[in-house]
Amino acid sequence: MDILLLFLMVALPSMNMVESRKAHHHVLDHFEYSAVNCRAYSASLTDFGGVGDGITLNTKAFQSAIDHMSQFSSTGGSQLYVPPGRWLTGSFNLTNHFTLFLHKDAVILASQDESDWPLIDPLPSYGRGRDAQGGRYSSLIFGTNLTDVIITGDNGTIDGQGDVWWKKFHKGELSYTRPYLIEIMYSENVQISHLTLVNSPSWNVHPVYSSNVVVQGITILAPVNSPNTDGINPDSCTNIRIEDCYIVSGDDCVAVKSGWDEYGIAYGMPTKQLAIRRLTCISPTSAVIALGSEMSGGIEDVRAEDIVAINSESGVRIKTAVGRGGYVKDIYVRRMTMSTMRWAFWMTGNYGSHADNNYDPNALPLIQNINYRDMVAQNVTMAARLEGISNAPFTEICISNVTIQLAKKPNKVQWNCTNVAGISSGVTPEPCTLLPDQGPEKIGVCTFPEDALPIDNVKFQTCSYTRHL
Repeated sequence: MDILLLFLMVALPSMNMVESRKAHHHVLDHFEYSAVNCRAYSASLTDFGGVGDGITLNTKAFQSAIDHMSQFSSTGGSQLYVPPGRWLTGSFNLTNHFTLFLHKDAVILASQDESDWPLIDPLPSYGRGRDAQGGRYSSLIFGTNLTDVIITGDNGTIDGQGDVWWKKFHKGELSYTRPYLIEIMYSENVQISHLTLVNSPSWNVHPVYSSNVVVQGITILAPVNSPNTDGINPDSCTNIRIEDCYIVSGDDCVAVKSGWDEYGIAYGMPTKQLAIRRLTCISPTSAVIALGSEMSGGIEDVRAEDIVAINSESGVRIKTAVGRGGYVKDIYVRRMTMSTMRWAFWMTGNYGSHADNNYDPNALPLIQNINYRDMVAQNVTMAARLEGISNAPFTEICISNVTIQLAKKPNKVQWNCTNVAGISSGVTPEPCTLLPDQGPEKIGVCTFPEDALPIDNVKFQTCSYTRHL
């Protein structure tokens, strides 16, 4: 009996371990994630020769995988899994009805060899590259004319290794415009979520000429002195939702755009129906939310709320100039908390920086119906710098229920207002005379739309991925 007990005590745990090993061999990976659409077909980057050693170039592996998976676009779509590892790659293109999923320990590592970045044409609404005349480098993850594309993960990382690009920019050695980390063009139904983006060569996320875009749960990190590392730049897009993002960068955290000077005017595609929610931003030399400066196609119906700004140059900034044309109108911001700011509010009508000398000097931008309400700020150097255009003043500005605590050494003048018109209520320190106080009973005078945008009707579902032996 004692021998039997001894056998059972030794043998049963061993048998359980064998069974457990068998089970683990059957399923290599399994996870669930939230997405607008789930996929019928799955594969791993390693199925296409991917090597995650940080040295082997995986551009062909990524592109071969995506090209192969494009055949499933009409039969339930496909998802490509990027497992743990450091996956060095140049630029690659996405496909329709497709999900790119990064494991939490996966790093897509951008090549620092310019030959791994194809050249593409300038954006038609810009007429040229932003860094240099002519073309630009394709973004690391690129897609054009797509429907239903998802880039997501379990907070996996995309590392742009941008230092080499920043140095070339500062030295004036760039012949073409730097690449972005993610750019989706001429597309609809786009989801970019739950990723960490670091050290982009330039802008991080750039949806352009697209509609129905959700950017959610993104962490963006770049040195605060890195050039033009904007966080998220919706550009000539309709129906966009940016929410629950954390951004530390060397430029604007969210920059809303729609084309540059005569090129943007001719292209004529505004950015509109944009919701920005629950954003936390650090950008010592730039704005938390910028509207412009490339706004020649128009910007309208932007709704930002529950925003935290820390150690940033300005909370909300409108950037435009004579020659821009276009408009920025129907802008609504509420429940913003700011700490250590140069300006809480900044509007600039003399931004300059033209695409070329062919802009129309009679193309005056229209800036109207700008609403800021329910905000608190501390350690602020200057409350507001509002500079309109002499023959095109910024009108219908409304600021209410805003309390700004000044820094130990604030500017002597707290409100610098020229060529603007509007009202205020319950604002401290007292605004300029061009924004006359309407009294405490008008504290709710600045509006914020209560209707839902169409993008708010987009619902997420739980999708899964299982990889077997």
